[in-house]
Amino acid sequence: MPEVSVLLPVRDGARTLALAMLSVLQQSFGDFELLLLDDGSVDASPDIALRFGDPRVRLLRDGMKQGLAARLNQGIAAAAGRYIARMDADDVCFPHRFARQVARLNADSSLDLVACRALIFDDSGAATGLSPHRLSHEDLCAQPWNGFYLVHPSWMGRADWFRRYRYQTPELVRAQDQELLLRAYPDSRFAVLDEILLGYRMGPIALGKTLSARHCLLSAQISRFAQRRQWRNLLLALLATGLKLPRDLLFATAAGRRWRDRRGGKIPPEIEQAWNALLGSLYRRLDELHLLHGCEPESLQKAQAHER
Repeated sequence: MPEVSVLLPVRDGARTLALAMLSVLQQSFGDFELLLLDDGSVDASPDIALRFGDPRVRLLRDGMKQGLAARLNQGIAAAAGRYIARMDADDVCFPHRFARQVARLNADSSLDLVACRALIFDDSGAATGLSPHRLSHEDLCAQPWNGFYLVHPSWMGRADWFRRYRYQTPELVRAQDQELLLRAYPDSRFAVLDEILLGYRMGPIALGKTLSARHCLLSAQISRFAQRRQWRNLLLALLATGLKLPRDLLFATAAGRRWRDRRGGKIPPEIEQAWNALLGSLYRRLDELHLLHGCEPESLQKAQAHER
């Protein structure tokens, strides 16, 4: 059986899926299975998954649209690995991501979930910033009313932990991960590796979707904090959500997006160089595999330009 089961849900992700899959399949740690959880795609996503011809890839497809939470629960049920990792169809893994996370989980049996730091990039492939982060469980969970700084597609955790908590269905749109962490954190231990191991795609903010996610998460917080009789956390969640509205409006502007992407600090030059080299090598390999069609050509051009 594989050590790691990677859950990669996709719906109509043909434009970015090949890049995401290749970044997984070229990991330095190779003892994993990649579960492609298709959620009713009508584009070429399932065909792309099969064209890799890699025996580690398993495509789970029933033609229905069930949503992210249901698909992730499907993957949790099907996973054969000791650990379960998350990945999204439009993100990119750095080559040693799985190796570092497996090593940390093996070294510390008290940990249930390990994430990593993430480099933010846009649809052109340009690195635009770093995600905000906390490293220790205590820092991550110090303000549960304000959310948890664990980038969802960077997660790797113990399979029994995922099976114990699973994702809530019907799902909280765009807040599935935060709701799960909110339920789990009192009886779990989390950590974030102080290493940038994921490229996290972030485009312009869709304000309506952001506000909907805020509302969904706040509803979950009110319910959970009331159930636990944590009235202070409940009041702080209400206050924090209200205070985030002006920030959400700012992030919907071009200037605000630049500030949003830089909240995690300045990108070290060596990290940006490694990112550009990684993109270039991945796109060249996709070209060799005749899987480049449908990918963003501007990303390839940008990667090539940075390498020169």
